[in-house]
Amino acid sequence: MSTSSPAGTVSARDVWATVRRRALPRRSDYAGLRGSWRGDLIAGVTVAIVALPLALGFGVTSGVGAAAGLVTAVVAGIVAAVFGGSALQVSGPTGAMVVVLVPIVHQLGVSAVAAVAVLAGIIIVVAGLAGVGSLVAYIPWPVVEGFTLGIGVIIAFQQIPLALDTTPAEGENAALIAAQTLPRVDWSAAAPAAGIVVGVVALMLVLHRVRRTLPASLIAVVVATLAVEALNLDVRRIGALPSSLPAPSLPDLSELNALLSAAFAVAALAALESLLSAQVADGMADDVPRTNPNRELVGQGLANVASGMFGGLPATGAIARTAVNVRSGARTRVAATVHALVLAVVVLVAAPLVGAIPLSALAGVLLVTAARMIDLATARSILRSTRSDGLVFVLTALATIVLDLVVAVEIGVAVAAVLALRHVARASGVTREEIAREVDHDTEEDLLHEHIAVFRIDGALFFADSRRFLDELVQVADVRVVILRLAGVRVLDASGANALAQLVADLDRRGVAVLVKGLQTRHHQLLASVGVLAELQRRNHLFDDLDAAVAHARTHVRRDRAALSDAP
Repeated sequence: MSTSSPAGTVSARDVWATVRRRALPRRSDYAGLRGSWRGDLIAGVTVAIVALPLALGFGVTSGVGAAAGLVTAVVAGIVAAVFGGSALQVSGPTGAMVVVLVPIVHQLGVSAVAAVAVLAGIIIVVAGLAGVGSLVAYIPWPVVEGFTLGIGVIIAFQQIPLALDTTPAEGENAALIAAQTLPRVDWSAAAPAAGIVVGVVALMLVLHRVRRTLPASLIAVVVATLAVEALNLDVRRIGALPSSLPAPSLPDLSELNALLSAAFAVAALAALESLLSAQVADGMADDVPRTNPNRELVGQGLANVASGMFGGLPATGAIARTAVNVRSGARTRVAATVHALVLAVVVLVAAPLVGAIPLSALAGVLLVTAARMIDLATARSILRSTRSDGLVFVLTALATIVLDLVVAVEIGVAVAAVLALRHVARASGVTREEIAREVDHDTEEDLLHEHIAVFRIDGALFFADSRRFLDELVQVADVRVVILRLAGVRVLDASGANALAQLVADLDRRGVAVLVKGLQTRHHQLLASVGVLAELQRRNHLFDDLDAAVAHARTHVRRDRAALSDAP
């Protein structure tokens, strides 16, 4: 049975090839493992040590619980490592996702989070199979950095209730919740927790200065837990954790309409953050295959489906953990798998010990994480670059803090697109040119040239340019032929092609012929689609040489003058 299909249709073989390329693991994923397995093993253990307090902290901050954060790191970490498109990506719960989850928990309840993860995962898988992953390359750098800075600020705000052992105020916006929580704090009761936070932050900073490779967050959490036990401090702890992973089950999807909008927001963020994190990893390691962005989306989608079925949180690629993975010597996806397996052992063996960790210690770890996301040097660089980039950066950061992450990226990209279009328009131009003449020209040639207008278009052809042509022509007496020099047109879209077609039609109704010189071959199909190319070809009004176009224009003018002189 043949799987061939007519041109323009998609065959079953094509579909299977796309699925295999964008969804299925392959032997080449582990190329070089014989030489790198030791480094991958060490990197995996190192990342697990770093990831443990982060997974617990993000689980608590989301409102779902520390156990959910740990489950997410284990389940999503393994699935994304096996099916994803990056050799170095480490996945799990992240601060950016927590920012989105807090209002979802507030609106729909804790039980809805797993369902949102499954639905978001399905959406991400479809996006990966459809090839959406390649579009991340078009997100401007100021948008990414503004987004990152905003996330850092929000994570810091989210830690204030935990850092002060105080029940947070009601609401969805982290800044408002923090502002409303502070007046309610019992400072005498909050002093031990605040002291733990200060101690954790100080110890992490000192350890980072002593030796960057030390697992500062884990050491600080262990020291804080021992201090709390030794001093018998009355502070809130993580509490009991399950000693095994829960059995997988499909969450309740009965309230599908209410869940879908949240799922799309989660999917958009998971796709964006994962692809950006993979880009960071690619930039850090030159001897590792580049990320396949569409396969990465499929892997992250499957990871979210699996995490939701095990009762975990939505997951994404984690930039900080991925960076630690690369710096620790990882060269294949085995390192990310080892990281998840080590965390699974923690669940099975050390759950009671983990349950004794004070929440304020996790708040201290996340405050340091948030501070490291706020890169002031990068912010200064962007603000000093151009006004447009600075505006995009500031708007994206403010929108992230005030609104939500997905809307912030949409605003940032939209503003960047408008400003880029404005820049292209300014760099483009329509210039009236004089026709070169011989030194010993005669009066007849002067008379002919008075009826010929030559315009050179550079850069991009926009719809507004057709208005400019007509405005110019209104001021020129008795023009019979317009020559458009289009060799300098680098950007031509459907709007520009339609504008050119309208211009030719408008001038034709006025009795003015339009000749086109230097039209690039790559623009032929677009102009043919709006009908103007065939008309120009039929009239022999396409030229590669300006002298030939001018000579043809003179012929037009002579013919028109002759027709007028012969008229009764």
